[in-house]
Amino acid sequence: MALLRNFVIVAAAAAFLCAPAAAAVQTETGLIQGVRTNGLTIYKGIPYAAPPVGELRWRAPQPPQSWKGVRKAATFAPACVQTGVSMPGERPPKISENCLYLNIWTPARSASAHLPVMVWIHGGGYSNGSASMPLYWGDQLARKGAVVVTFGYRLGPFGFLALPALTRESPHHASGNYGLLDQIAALAWIKRNIRAFGGDPDCVTIFGQSAGSDAVSILMTSPLAKGLFERAIGQSGGLFEPLTLAPNYLLKNAEQEGEAYEASLNAKSLAALRALPADELLKGTAGMITHPVLDAYVLPESPYDAFVDGKQNDVPLLLGSNEEEARSLVADLSAVTASTYDAEIVKHWGALPKPLYDQYPHATDEEARQARLDFERDLRFGWDMWAWARLEATKGKSPVFYYHFTHKPPFPKGSVYAGWGASHFAELWYMFDHLDQEPWRWTAADRQLADTMAHYWVNFARTGNPNGVGLPEWPDFRTTQHVLYLDDPVSTGGVADIKTLRTFDVVYDQARGAPFGSRHQN
Repeated sequence: MALLRNFVIVAAAAAFLCAPAAAAVQTETGLIQGVRTNGLTIYKGIPYAAPPVGELRWRAPQPPQSWKGVRKAATFAPACVQTGVSMPGERPPKISENCLYLNIWTPARSASAHLPVMVWIHGGGYSNGSASMPLYWGDQLARKGAVVVTFGYRLGPFGFLALPALTRESPHHASGNYGLLDQIAALAWIKRNIRAFGGDPDCVTIFGQSAGSDAVSILMTSPLAKGLFERAIGQSGGLFEPLTLAPNYLLKNAEQEGEAYEASLNAKSLAALRALPADELLKGTAGMITHPVLDAYVLPESPYDAFVDGKQNDVPLLLGSNEEEARSLVADLSAVTASTYDAEIVKHWGALPKPLYDQYPHATDEEARQARLDFERDLRFGWDMWAWARLEATKGKSPVFYYHFTHKPPFPKGSVYAGWGASHFAELWYMFDHLDQEPWRWTAADRQLADTMAHYWVNFARTGNPNGVGLPEWPDFRTTQHVLYLDDPVSTGGVADIKTLRTFDVVYDQARGAPFGSRHQN
């Protein structure tokens, strides 16, 4: 099965390399030439910033160098340095510290097309992931009328190391958010250059999944990202929990975490750290350095507080999560039993108030396993997306479109995806309309859902409203409190798992010392 999938992807890549070159387009740093294939022009490996190496390691991204002549854009750049892969079944990407490049899929024949632009932010827990993963290719969305962009950003300790020495050398007295600064630099490059590729620089949508969605929630609240996008899509990820539950996100604590990392490498100074080879930086306690930082510059306050204060970048929002998120994330479900359930929760999430996870029945081993999955689904994804939707609906002026993905793809038995159901990642094959990348037993209902979702996403990018001719009506959450259920058939209803989500509200209110959004109730 995997061999056949790889054959399909390799064949597509071979066809791309044999396709005719397109006319060169002018960017701010020089002429660039993509490849025209199947009605699209594809540009791979366009530098949007200088290589963040040597003295530029752990500094804000700098402008890319200009070039003379025509630069060929037929090959993906390496992914940023990382360990592991962002999702099971992914082929490990080629990696390099020189990784700040983007890719463009466009159906436009000229710069006057003024098409909506969709900018994908890949997931991977801020520790891995790739802009060139075949599942993320923008070909199918581009065929529905959008210019699609993917890009790499620094990960792990390269992207999120905070240190007192880095804070001192920064003109903004901040450190730790280099990966987020990369994202902002990519969006700024797109704003300045995308018109040459047929895109409308005033109609940009950011969209991401998992950590990429978490980044969307941050970009909606970072003052540095203001004006760089006009719509936002978040899929299964957001940063809205009380920071008392994640104290390392505070700069002072993140710096202490960074000092422990520095000591684990026996580095005596910032200069010594910058002199280490990239692979050495993945050793020690590198696995701890995988989260953004509240730094008074990129992220002056938590997304929750920024929304409550009405300081978010107020744009139309489409967001949601999946019914069985945790099935692809819980490593060893067989270890969970009725007698070990509480210990499993504490092991993975710390000493949260026991009444919270008591909301999930676990009298038998089977109930305990399901409770573990449901608890993780609601804690990591369900509550964040519900909170995000409510905050924009009550504190903003823009429409909110909320979904719940409940469809079960035909994951084959014996595959790495077996038993996933409507899990984390499951919506991606449908949203990108990439069912044909996998030789699975797709049904007419699968194909209809993929076509529907891809049209919703492109319609939203075009107008700020996913609705269109021939599509089931998607209600605005602000006025209806209704959610779109993505399944066969598509339907609408109330917020899923609302009873347990409200329990999280109570616990989080206690952690904050105030009810949800109470500082500025409308």
